[in-house]
Amino acid sequence: MSLLLSVSHIQKTFAEEPVLEDVSFDIRTEEKVALIGPNGAGKTTLLKILMGQLEPDRGSVELAKGIKFGFLAQRPEFDAEQTLWQVAECAVADLKAMQVEAERLSAQIAAATDREQLAALSKRFDDLHHQIELRGGFKLDYKIERVLHGLGFRDSDFERPARLLSGGEVNRLMLGMLLIEEPDLMLLDEPSNHLDIEATEWLEEFLIRSRQAYLLVSHDRYFLDRSVSRTLELVNGTIEDYPGNFSKYQTLKAQRLLVQQRTFEKQQTEIAKIEDFIRRNHYGQKAAQAEDRRKKLDRIERVALPRQITLPPMRFAEPSRTGDIVLRVEKLTKSFGGKVLFRDVSFQIERGERWGILGPNGCGKSTLLNCLVGKEPADAGQVVLGTGVRLGYFDQKLRSIDDRLPAYEAVRPPHKEMVDRERRDLLALFGVTGDLALQTVASLSGGERNRVALARLAAYDANFLVLDEPTNHLDLWSREALENALKAFEGTLLVVSHDRFFLNQICTHLLVFRPDRVQTIAGNFDTYRQLEQARAAEEREQREGVRQGEKSRGSLTPSTGDYQPSRKRKYRYRKVADIEAEISAREADIERIHFELSNPEVLRQGALVVALKQQLEEHHEQLTQLYDHWQEAIELNG
Repeated sequence: MSLLLSVSHIQKTFAEEPVLEDVSFDIRTEEKVALIGPNGAGKTTLLKILMGQLEPDRGSVELAKGIKFGFLAQRPEFDAEQTLWQVAECAVADLKAMQVEAERLSAQIAAATDREQLAALSKRFDDLHHQIELRGGFKLDYKIERVLHGLGFRDSDFERPARLLSGGEVNRLMLGMLLIEEPDLMLLDEPSNHLDIEATEWLEEFLIRSRQAYLLVSHDRYFLDRSVSRTLELVNGTIEDYPGNFSKYQTLKAQRLLVQQRTFEKQQTEIAKIEDFIRRNHYGQKAAQAEDRRKKLDRIERVALPRQITLPPMRFAEPSRTGDIVLRVEKLTKSFGGKVLFRDVSFQIERGERWGILGPNGCGKSTLLNCLVGKEPADAGQVVLGTGVRLGYFDQKLRSIDDRLPAYEAVRPPHKEMVDRERRDLLALFGVTGDLALQTVASLSGGERNRVALARLAAYDANFLVLDEPTNHLDLWSREALENALKAFEGTLLVVSHDRFFLNQICTHLLVFRPDRVQTIAGNFDTYRQLEQARAAEEREQREGVRQGEKSRGSLTPSTGDYQPSRKRKYRYRKVADIEAEISAREADIERIHFELSNPEVLRQGALVVALKQQLEEHHEQLTQLYDHWQEAIELNG
């Protein structure tokens, strides 16, 4: 692999504070590299140096001759009449120019009468045709359409004036232009920001299959695991290089830390012994030996402290007990601007459950949360909080904290008295320490403001936490700390997030926004993904016209002709979609019975309660069997 980028001994200091002390690394063709590090480690400074927006104090950045280096445009300006499609085409303006020239040459060839002129024109046309073909120029419209669709744009968006796009749409369009251009080396800074889960997974697939090299900065752990094969850790102004994706990095990092810690402790023990000998024998008969030990001590090359990244010790207070039903939602409906966001949404959250909400951008997830917490009225339906519920709400726009106040004042909720020490201790739990606590909220970074808002939420002593994108702006280590805090929290959770790893770690149930309905799923993100894969497989089977049960009877292996018997079925053949429908029906029955059991009138009728509880037990048994049947169908239906 040939060298594309060489970064050598970069140093950068701001206000006498070193940010980058000695950064060196190389990137070669087709390498897929992650740059990670905690917030404030200097990643943004390094990226600006790589993009030529900032000069290093020392060191160099060298690009191989003739390579194209691409990164997201900053604050783009669009012509008044430019459409989204026309802006996207600008990414391949040189290729478009080549197509225009090829058309012109074709016309000249048709009109040429001089043999030498015809030969020259034909050679130029053939060379140009080869270059266009090499870069996929004859499928250019398809390529642009595929990228724009993948990033969540619809056909109806293509003719929209680019100047009317929202900030998130502009960011997606700039990312699309970079992918359409396909430079030799791309710098991707948080490319999944402003993307929903579907678009993020499309981007992962695109990058995995691309032959372009890239340096990727991301706080999305699934994204890092799927999209990179090498990880650069930026800590204390220097880079450490790890082979593999983020999960591999974590394993190797733990092993490296263990070795470094043992080496450091061993040397510290040796140094302590030498210093003790020198101190006891500096004068007297062994003074010469002590002097030799002192010289030996001066020659020892000190082992540095291990490069450990510590998690902030986030913690939420032990919650008070609520009733069995924490939240009941009945036939909730909401429209906005003439568009129905959701209709007849019904579900019930019980004490200790952890629900996640996922769906595409603009589907109404945050609006649903606002309706549930009373920030916005629903058009129809009912929201009922259970007995003893104390709700704490985290707003992704962080409107709960006053930007004008210092952090140590903004963290205190209005209903609670907290002395200065209590406020500082609370902020410290969420990684806001020292002078940061004295700064106004407006002067803090996005990640720091987020952690102040989380600390304020912790001060509410809530037993039902409702969180709207709580991982926004948090680095990898702060996200892990928040996950640990929420897993230790014994109350009830409802959270909207695009972070798949986060949802997988903390959720027991999901509320999924689909085009025609809102679906409830018992399980975490892995459960959701399995259901989606099964659904996709079922649709493929139907499209291909595969006969029911054909694959369950075994088949011939093409390479050998040997008969390969399938695993014997425990249950009769059923389509995955049919089993999922029955699962949904059983879950609906269970929710209905729970709802009836929460009615005081019903609870006064002993015989009815016994009957309902017996039905509930039967439904749970059937549901367990259905999940087993569903798993078998996924494995054996092909």
